[in-house]
Amino acid sequence: MDKYRTNTQQRGMTFIEVLVALFLLIVGLLGAVAMQATVKKSSFDAMQRSLASSLAKDMIERMRSNDPDTLATYAKTDYGVALDAIPANRCNVQGAACTAAQMATNDMYEWELALMGADVTSGGDRRGGLIDARGCVSHNANAVQVVVTWKGRTSTTDAKKVDNCGAASDKRRQVVVEAFIN
Repeated sequence: MDKYRTNTQQRGMTFIEVLVALFLLIVGLLGAVAMQATVKKSSFDAMQRSLASSLAKDMIERMRSNDPDTLATYAKTDYGVALDAIPANRCNVQGAACTAAQMATNDMYEWELALMGADVTSGGDRRGGLIDARGCVSHNANAVQVVVTWKGRTSTTDAKKVDNCGAASDKRRQVVVEAFIN
């Protein structure tokens, strides 16, 4: 028997096969990472939309809990541009005696705080809320419309559902909630 006889059957993988397998593995991992980044962006956009909807509904509930005669007080198109002054009577303590007008002023201040994200801070900076948020409230008799506008992260068609609320932009997003208050 020949000690140096060559084996006709090869075993194992060649270097080329290893490189192809490694390339396929890397392409798969890069695809997974790219998908994760897309999911994270979409999740953030969904959270912003959910927050905007919640804020709009919050304002409607604030108006419903007050005297219907104060609806005109809430009508404003520049919520979120600059924070209004702190109301003299905060009406946020149990048993505080507040008139309907004082309650409306406090509601508007509280809503604007939430809209601007001033209620969530870190190191003195606002960390909560929507990006460049604006709020608009209008009414016609007892029909109320609350619009929350914010800036999305990616470009798309301008929301422009209510054109006088928020700056026109290909990143503008809007949530419009309508209700009847009696």
